[in-house]
Amino acid sequence: MKRRLVVLSEIIAPYRIPVFNALAGEASIDLHVIFLARTDPALRQWRIYQDEIRFSYEVLPSWRRRVGEISVLLNWGLTQALQRARPDTVLCGGYNHPAFWKAAWWARRNKVPLMVWVESTARDRRGQRSWVESLKTRFLRRCDAFVVAGQSSSEYLKTYRISGDAIFSAPNAVDTEFFAWQSEEARANAARYRQELGLPLRYFLFAGRLIAQKGVFELLAAYASLDPQARQGIALVFAGDGPQREKLTQQATRIQPGCIQFAGFLQREKLAVYYTLAEALVFPTLSDPWGLVVNEAMACGLPVILSDAAGCASDLVQHGWNGCLVPAGDVQRLAAAMDGLVRSTSLIDQMREHSRLRVRDYSPGHCAAGIARAALSLAGGPCP
Repeated sequence: MKRRLVVLSEIIAPYRIPVFNALAGEASIDLHVIFLARTDPALRQWRIYQDEIRFSYEVLPSWRRRVGEISVLLNWGLTQALQRARPDTVLCGGYNHPAFWKAAWWARRNKVPLMVWVESTARDRRGQRSWVESLKTRFLRRCDAFVVAGQSSSEYLKTYRISGDAIFSAPNAVDTEFFAWQSEEARANAARYRQELGLPLRYFLFAGRLIAQKGVFELLAAYASLDPQARQGIALVFAGDGPQREKLTQQATRIQPGCIQFAGFLQREKLAVYYTLAEALVFPTLSDPWGLVVNEAMACGLPVILSDAAGCASDLVQHGWNGCLVPAGDVQRLAAAMDGLVRSTSLIDQMREHSRLRVRDYSPGHCAAGIARAALSLAGGPCP
């Protein structure tokens, strides 16, 4: 008999659709997803790929307001939605919105097992507030099982004295097949794409929001510190948008010689081209629960220069094998890693293939299987 699983997720994110499609295809799972909102336009301009959705879902009525760094998202109709869905298990996509807490209250009252999807790590700066930690601890104590994105999240949960038997790995994933296919098409038409997009022959790529937390200013400083001859031979391209774009652009104009481009926000189809034609992805984040752009880049066959603050660092990048790991905020070490790759095209070619091999285990199917295992582990009901 299938287990009725209801997942609460904040928005219809493009990287979650293939995971939920795969989860709906699990023979043991009857899936229904409740989204708290369709999207969050204040943060990202993601397209909603409605025609790709292959699972049962609904979107709750909502009201959102951003107060500084905090996003306040309020919903109504959740209790009725849960009652209609009649779940055997509830999986909350976090603990940062009132709807997740209401779902936890509903699950306890109706004796339905509760799981939470945890991406936080010990390096995640979002949790370094006492009141946040207090609330998080209270929420975690209400849960019967925990779904984690990778090793860093698992180790983080153990600091809350959570048993390893209650932790289930569902490796964070993107649509690896899509990016691999788009990458093949981009390589076959590389000359045309370079001309259409005005891309340099060789470039490092950053992909993500242009905010200080992503290490974008450290990246700019590292590029500026490269030997002038090296900068003449390789450019730096920022794919993404955000509040620091203007400041970055101003600082970039003072770096000579060199070539720095700002591509703006890119939907996944065009982003795959930027990945494919780059020499490496450089993601020097100062704090990040995971870093899904790393998955995307690796699916396109890119080496990755990654800071050790990224949640995916211990899972996806092996230093010297498919990329380089550098201490977060260390401009000198970041520049050295970039310089090392610039000077060795043979090493880049080896790392490209290694990235493709590593990311195969981080597919939507692998992620869905982990969630299904967690849900089935609770077939006997909630913990007393």
